[in-house]
Amino acid sequence: MKIVYINSLYSPLIEGGAEISLKLIVEGMKSLGHEVVVLSLMPEKGLKKEQVDGVTVYRAGLQNAYWPYSKAKKNKLSRLAWHYRDQSNEAMAKVVEEIIDTEKPDIVSCHNLAGWSAAVWTPIHKAGIPIVQVLHDLYLLCPNSNMFKNEQTCENQCFSCKLLRNNHAEASQQISAVVGISNSILQRFIDFGYFANASKNIIYNTRTVPAPKLKFPRQAGQPIRFGYLGTLSKVKGLEWLIEQFKKLDFNASLSIAGKGDTAYEQHLKEISSDSSTAFVGYVNSTEFLADIDVLVVPSLWEEPLGMVAIEALANHVPVIANKRGGLQETVKDGVNGLYCYDNKPDSLSKAMNKLYENPELYNQFSTDARASVASILDADRMIAEYESVLMQALQRPKLEVSK
Repeated sequence: MKIVYINSLYSPLIEGGAEISLKLIVEGMKSLGHEVVVLSLMPEKGLKKEQVDGVTVYRAGLQNAYWPYSKAKKNKLSRLAWHYRDQSNEAMAKVVEEIIDTEKPDIVSCHNLAGWSAAVWTPIHKAGIPIVQVLHDLYLLCPNSNMFKNEQTCENQCFSCKLLRNNHAEASQQISAVVGISNSILQRFIDFGYFANASKNIIYNTRTVPAPKLKFPRQAGQPIRFGYLGTLSKVKGLEWLIEQFKKLDFNASLSIAGKGDTAYEQHLKEISSDSSTAFVGYVNSTEFLADIDVLVVPSLWEEPLGMVAIEALANHVPVIANKRGGLQETVKDGVNGLYCYDNKPDSLSKAMNKLYENPELYNQFSTDARASVASILDADRMIAEYESVLMQALQRPKLEVSK
């Protein structure tokens, strides 16, 4: 079959896990003999066609007020104007219509649609081509992609989300199959009435993580090294982590890897200045995980999956995770790590203390960690599951095309 993949970005333009996973999927499907074409965005005007590692990639100039992946700060009014156009960007839908007419795919797989907008579904659907929508984040529910506001997770859509996503649930009836990268993210959309006509599927993303040596067994009273790896932002729960770490009364250190807004980074450094906390910036994740004993993932929002936790477990590093979103589908309390709860702040320091006080428990978690995510680490599994979803979508009766 011939597949067109649509995503905001494509290699070498990479902003996050979605782009990494998409490249694995595209190249994996090509290796199985399918014809693949990628349609992505670029900041320049026009349309460019190129080859990236043997894959045909179109890059279309984004027709909106500004390129959202630049470091330049935009004021609130500018961001609102950008999102207002992005709720249904007919100019970008026209680009998709032209590519569909040129390439004539059997099926289209949509991923992150920021910049494209959900308007791209309509020309594909009108052409009678099945659409598979893959959910990597909450963009189709929330312009900020995370449903996190006023320092807490949104249980419902706020006024601006309702305004800027007012027709998305109805438009999603054009989708033949939907894939969540976790049950958590898929269920979130179902609860809001999305994808009524689509088959529902869960396919976990994967990473290639060579099997490292087991960690040396911990001994009673041995210093313990906690770590955080990711973006430095409020939604990630870093202030909670730092405040809880400062409560510990045993020999421990905290390494925080990653970067964020300069002012926020400075704020974090200030509140942690009297503790054994080090900010190490960008790091090689494998080397970082080799140098810590426990990864802490205190995210306050509903992480779609939390690939950093999977990577840690694959490296025999137990994880303490806030029990939210997709994290609870990979981190298993009492099996490969412990849960903490943002509505019970001290649960985080208690979990850290428990792993320090119980080296036997820690050693068991570390020994079992990689096996607990072994199926997720199987790239062939992920590719086969996506192929199955696409084949089934092709075989389903075509959804009625609105006149």
